[in-house]
Amino acid sequence: MTQTPKISFIGAGSAVFMRNIVGDILQRPDLSDAHVALMDIDPTRLAESEAIANRMVETLGCGAQVTAHTNQREALDGAHFVIVAFQIGGYDPCTITDFDIPKKFGLRQTIADTLGIGGIMRGLRTIPHLWSICEDMMAVCPNATMLQYVNPMAMNTWAIARKYPQIKQVGLCHSVQGTCKELARDLDIDYKTIRYECAGINHIAFMTTFEQQMPDGTRRDLYPDLHAAYHAGKVPKENLHNPRCPNIVRYEMMTKLGYFVTESSEHFAEYVPWFIKDGREDILERFKIPLDEYPERCVEQIAGWAAERERLESQEVMELNESHEYASEIINSIWTGTPSVIHGNVANHGLIDNLPDGCAVEVACLIDGNGVQPTRYGTLPPQLAAIMQSSVTVQGLVVEALMTEDPQYIYHAAMMDPHTAAELDLDQIWALVDELRAAHTEWLPGWARPAETAKVA
Repeated sequence: MTQTPKISFIGAGSAVFMRNIVGDILQRPDLSDAHVALMDIDPTRLAESEAIANRMVETLGCGAQVTAHTNQREALDGAHFVIVAFQIGGYDPCTITDFDIPKKFGLRQTIADTLGIGGIMRGLRTIPHLWSICEDMMAVCPNATMLQYVNPMAMNTWAIARKYPQIKQVGLCHSVQGTCKELARDLDIDYKTIRYECAGINHIAFMTTFEQQMPDGTRRDLYPDLHAAYHAGKVPKENLHNPRCPNIVRYEMMTKLGYFVTESSEHFAEYVPWFIKDGREDILERFKIPLDEYPERCVEQIAGWAAERERLESQEVMELNESHEYASEIINSIWTGTPSVIHGNVANHGLIDNLPDGCAVEVACLIDGNGVQPTRYGTLPPQLAAIMQSSVTVQGLVVEALMTEDPQYIYHAAMMDPHTAAELDLDQIWALVDELRAAHTEWLPGWARPAETAKVA
């Protein structure tokens, strides 16, 4: 192929994530001469990412071209692929606000980026900017494929499909492949021998089959081994009780539902009403639920970036390791026609029978020269679909708020959120949403701001 791919990276100021994704891309022979267009609104962080990207090009000795842009449409012009990874409002002030205000009402969270009141507010801040990318793509690169790495993933994917169905997109997460590797480690089994089926929604997908390929070609169900290891206390303590990411919630849910969920325990604990409860510190202790985990992680990452930047700058030859993200595999398969299979977030049109049509689902997708082709799963076990439906209901109400520009749906989404509803009464939920709308005024679309500020905007 004589033409070289142009890959636009929107939100490239996330330097470590950019390094992982672009590093993966440039290490693939058929992509090593790509034009990588980095875009960010922060010129300082953009310059840091540009320097890192150029160091990778130098280290690999490849023919890639790196350009830096603060103008979004300029970066997108002529792109074949668009990688999106940004956070509107950042850790300070928006993430801090999403934790501090709910805490005043007695609503505690762990991550607050996918569901719950934190996920709702993040979706309201984020989706209008994703739509602006779609608008620019329609103008300057209508045939490009968007690889969307932004949370709340499911809300974003659903909203893009609703307003811009012509945009080719896939929402990407690493929880499916990450969970498979974790469970192989817990059972001390070679990851490469694992075979599985997985389906659901982002962060609440389940391993509906989990097997080991045996030397004679047969497959052995590994669920009995997982149950036995958990009940006998044989899951390695450093895995089950890892201080940063304890895994007890997921194993406990496996014993109740029969299947293992893909997202981490600290995430899953705030998607359901059973683990974070006022006055029940015993539950928090038993399941090692790390409240305020995401803000603590953000503070550590911010503090650690200066040291990481210094380390990268001091390396005579930059170290490049392969990440477990799907982006380079997808781009390589579409560009070269080499088939691959990933798990991606796409609109549910006949893919999972017992989830609503049009909602965002996470299923196996075939990738080749024809693009992203989701595969049909069929019918999920009903108890799994029921848990997912609680989240889908919240996601759908947020998307409805954005599509209709009607703030009432923000309150309805908060009312229907499982964790919020388990902790707060209706008056508290209404007051909480009022206060969050006021606090996030600068970051929300005009219709979602409180009436007195919306008129001024």
